Amino acid sequence: MSKPFPTYHCDMTIEEIGVEGNRYIASEWRALYDSMYVQLTDAFPEIEDAAYGLFLDQLMPVVFERMEEAGFEVSETLEEDDFVIGKNLIFRNSLEKWGAEDNRSRVFWNVVRNKQGQPIGTLLTDIPHSHLKFDIPSAPVFYTIRESVKEQIVQGIRQLKE
Repeated sequence: MSKPFPTYHCDMTIEEIGVEGNRYIASEWRALYDSMYVQLTDAFPEIEDAAYGLFLDQLMPVVFERMEEAGFEVSETLEEDDFVIGKNLIFRNSLEKWGAEDNRSRVFWNVVRNKQGQPIGTLLTDIPHSHLKFDIPSAPVFYTIRESVKEQIVQGIRQLKE
């Protein structure tokens, strides 16, 4: 059975990119979660939040790879101490301030640029997770905003979550 990979094309808006990413995530995340659950539950007491990184390393790369194949730029120059999961989710480009310990929300952001290098908006990746045990209570979700400057992105995330 073939996977329902995300399909992007170079003239999509940031909103269309988010919709297509959410379609893919909705169809894939649960089966992947179930297949990794025992392994990551066993590992969680030792590696804690890194277990979510292992999950996202399996779920997210195809989203970013397909966007790049369509001509979008979603990565940025890495700094020496950057920690990256899921191919392009950089911890310095994230906020985690919402939810109880058993259902926290970390939101990563990636500015998306077209073939000409112009920003078309920002893809926000909201990862629900528990700090008490390995648990992803609901599907990761993409949100989109038109902003592309860090201060405006952070403000947009706060408006979304608060």
